[in-house]
Amino acid sequence: MATIRKRGSRWQVQIRRAGQRSISQSFHRKKDAELWARQMEAKADWGELAADPRLLESCTLGDLVERYRDTVVVHKRCHEYERILLNAFLRHPICAKPLSDLSASDFAAYRDERLKEIKPSSLKRQLSPLHHMFEVARDEWGLSIKESPLDRVRLNGSSQRRERRLKQGEFKRLIEAARFCRNLFVIPIIQIAVETGMRRGEIVSILWEQVDLKNRSLFIPYSKNGEARTIPLTKSAVSVFQGLPRLEDRVFPITANALRLNWQRLRRRAALSDLHFHDLRHEAISRFFEIGLSAPEVALISGHRDIRMLFRYSHPLRRLVVEKLDNGWP
Repeated sequence: MATIRKRGSRWQVQIRRAGQRSISQSFHRKKDAELWARQMEAKADWGELAADPRLLESCTLGDLVERYRDTVVVHKRCHEYERILLNAFLRHPICAKPLSDLSASDFAAYRDERLKEIKPSSLKRQLSPLHHMFEVARDEWGLSIKESPLDRVRLNGSSQRRERRLKQGEFKRLIEAARFCRNLFVIPIIQIAVETGMRRGEIVSILWEQVDLKNRSLFIPYSKNGEARTIPLTKSAVSVFQGLPRLEDRVFPITANALRLNWQRLRRRAALSDLHFHDLRHEAISRFFEIGLSAPEVALISGHRDIRMLFRYSHPLRRLVVEKLDNGWP
């Protein structure tokens, strides 16, 4: 906020803003003082004034990460995953550095160190919460950070997109291996994943009140993109739901971690070590295209907001396109 007062024969202006260095200037005319005050306040609103070094010197990167973890992450649906990532990051020496000394080169060194152990795609996912943290610190917490030090750190690497589909006989092997699982819900979970294309977290969160067997629909109030959607159910999916006991409000009374461990064991038994649970979603969406659903129709089921993201699932249509070209070519 600007303060204008007369000192002797001159008008003195002082601009103070939390997290930014206070500035002052003197003028002979009051109009000039008011004009300068408006200009500097506009710069302060845009965060263009120099940062207050005392504030950035007294706060370490670790302090910032802890505040973000305890006040922002706790309200996210993926809070458990991000909390684990941030707790692991807090053990790194980079978190001891004051914000005033932090630069892109520090994160570049961290990147080079981590890339010796993990893939670029994995590191990119791990750094995503930190990108958001710097935005919150700048826009909501009053820290004068003009740009995130991560903005200039490049993460080059080839695309890690998977196009793994179930091969002939693999689904049967998967179900047979699942019969040895103590938890009887593993098999119906796999069946629902292939019939609906739902994500693992979405499946274990289904409530019976969301299932409408009469109208063959399943309402998902929260999805990865933050929007609700209603999934039309196949006859096979309806049959699976009809065969399930109603033990509690949740359709599948199993935790995501328990499902993960069961999946690892049955995958070994089925000799399908390269098959991820998320590949079942890829299989389902590919099948939707194969039976003739349009991209908007598939997006209605899968929950993709950007239809361009569905192009990666269009590879099963190549064979059908060739057949159409052969049948229609003179």
